[in-house]
Amino acid sequence: MNYRLPIWFRQELPDSISLSQLAEFNRDQVNTVCREAKCPNIFECFKDSQMTFMILGNTCTRNCRFCAVQKKSQNQPLGIDFKEPERILEIVRKLKLKYVVITSVTRDDLVDGGSSVFAKVLDTIHKFNKNIKIELLIPDFQGDISSIRCVLNARPDVAGHNIETIERLYPDLRPEGNYWRSLEVLKKIKELCFELITKSSIMLGLGEKDFEVRQAMQDLKEASCDIITLGQYLAPSQSHYPVKEFIAPKKFLEYKEHALALGFKAVLSGPLVRSSYKAESVFKEFHYA
Repeated sequence: MNYRLPIWFRQELPDSISLSQLAEFNRDQVNTVCREAKCPNIFECFKDSQMTFMILGNTCTRNCRFCAVQKKSQNQPLGIDFKEPERILEIVRKLKLKYVVITSVTRDDLVDGGSSVFAKVLDTIHKFNKNIKIELLIPDFQGDISSIRCVLNARPDVAGHNIETIERLYPDLRPEGNYWRSLEVLKKIKELCFELITKSSIMLGLGEKDFEVRQAMQDLKEASCDIITLGQYLAPSQSHYPVKEFIAPKKFLEYKEHALALGFKAVLSGPLVRSSYKAESVFKEFHYA
């Protein structure tokens, strides 16, 4: 990396508990977005037995310029690991998790976008313990309503879909994505299941303007989004989209206050915040709002 992180990114060194948790995940052959996306909070979260499981493999069919997850090469065959739900359940069981977050790579090569696998994972966990809360962070499924319905029928407690950035930057950052389609996914979730909590996230420091961030928040509110998280973008490598600006903690606080004024029920905003960071705490905050 060719930039120096501001002082507010300083973190404690990982302890033996965090390192052993990470080593255990490597042995158990379970993918987490924490590891695959090189999340800066990985040791903090693993120490607290918090993680985001990533299903449908570790290779994505899209080419977002900000993401560290492995990209599909031309003609590379991608399969489905049908033992994945059971392996995830084993970790849930072992760590006695009461709140589980599940996301996936985007699988445009699958007819249903992998929605049936999401449903299978939820069903597997619910059969073990129906009281476990499950938060999903889903891809856009290319806007396919049947795929969205399939996921919702599995009864998650939270359904998230990230817009990631402002509309203007989509062609550069998410060439295969569509800003308005992502908003439509959130709208459809509410239309199909009004009582379900919806959630989205925005990365900052990509070259967006203040008014564009506020407009994106407004767009999310109009899409009936309940929870929003905002965090600082950090380039995974020099080959990824470069950081344009480091947003000060004070500005993140301003955005939080603005989001609450717009009517979001829960907001997490700060340099190290990621979409699933402290997900259980944010879920509880929503219910206390």
